[in-house]
Amino acid sequence: MTRETVRTLAALRHTVRSIALGHRLPADERARLVQSLTEVAAPVLVGGRSVTLLSGRGTDEDGARLLTLALRLPRQASGTAVATDRLPLRAQTRSDGTVVWHLPLPEGQPASRPQATPAAATRNSDADVALLEEELRAALARADALADEHRRLKDEMAETNSGVLALYVQLEERDEQLRTAHGRTLRALEDALRPRPLHVDGLELAVHYAPASDEAPTGGDLYDWFTLPDGTVHFTVVDALGHGITSTRTALTVTHAVRTLALEGHPLESIVARTDGILTPFDQSVMATLLLARLDPADGRLDLANGSHPPALLAHGDGTATYLEVRGRGVGFPLPGSERVLSTRLEPDDVLLLYTDGLTESRRDPCEGEARLKDALCRHRAQPTERIPGLVAEELVSEVLHRDDTLAIAVRRTGGDPQLRQPSEAPK
Repeated sequence: MTRETVRTLAALRHTVRSIALGHRLPADERARLVQSLTEVAAPVLVGGRSVTLLSGRGTDEDGARLLTLALRLPRQASGTAVATDRLPLRAQTRSDGTVVWHLPLPEGQPASRPQATPAAATRNSDADVALLEEELRAALARADALADEHRRLKDEMAETNSGVLALYVQLEERDEQLRTAHGRTLRALEDALRPRPLHVDGLELAVHYAPASDEAPTGGDLYDWFTLPDGTVHFTVVDALGHGITSTRTALTVTHAVRTLALEGHPLESIVARTDGILTPFDQSVMATLLLARLDPADGRLDLANGSHPPALLAHGDGTATYLEVRGRGVGFPLPGSERVLSTRLEPDDVLLLYTDGLTESRRDPCEGEARLKDALCRHRAQPTERIPGLVAEELVSEVLHRDDTLAIAVRRTGGDPQLRQPSEAPK
């Protein structure tokens, strides 16, 4: 290993540059090596002391050729050396303070002897300037290459972003198409769950339904209506526990069971209990409230049975309204059944409202909800029948603490007038 004593920064730079040039190191690596040794030795050389530079060749564990340079500092100066992990070329520091660099040599290019010595440094300033300019050009070329690479990556990133944005737009369009198709399917399912429009002389019927969530337009609030063989009209309003498709299945099961029992001729007061007796042995999870009503359009006789459901509300022609209270327990409840059947009369132009608790419990205070519902029905009773359920629901759920399925059915007795208006649903 060659040993040299160096006393000035100029001599150090010249010597290191000559060694690197002699070993065919690239200009950019040569510049990093010169700068690294300069930073380590500068505190010592500027202070008027000397350093020892050692250089030699060797191999690593894999047999690759290496150039080794070692900078030995005076003992009293070893503690002032710069951090070697922050140098342009990282180095190792030995226990005696010597700083060592190991650089791989280019393949296939034999090293030549160094072109100068420290004593000749001052006589080769022109050569040093030429080498320095070469290193500067290499640094600039590398900077230009990095800038070109940065621009290329930026362009690729912009192109990628453009592609991602286009893909995102396509996915949004596809998602919108799927949502539209999903909505159409669910609306068709919702329509399929409803009974057919019922046209009865002497009655006007209208219904409003709104789900708790637009993402699940079916829920546990269902209704059924049909004409019995004796000419009376049967109404069923069901509110199954929960939301979504599961509660819809429960409500459908209950309404179908009630329809079957009613058409078989079972008395109204027994149907709630019989429905529970039929369903709960097969499914212990079934739980629903229900309200049953039978109305004779000829004389206005109205019979009601209840299973834990909110009471029907009757608005009279004089502007007053009355809740038709019937106690009972619903399907899946302990001791299910209606305690009695309430009988009353629906006079011409009276309006009967059957509904679910989504209307009265929107503010978590059923008493307040019932009072607001009564006021709303009295205020809208004179409106066309097809508008009443929607107007009442809109008023009661305009300010809610929590959303729930809402169902309202309006029944007006017209006194048997054959000129009936077409029943329709209020807008959702």
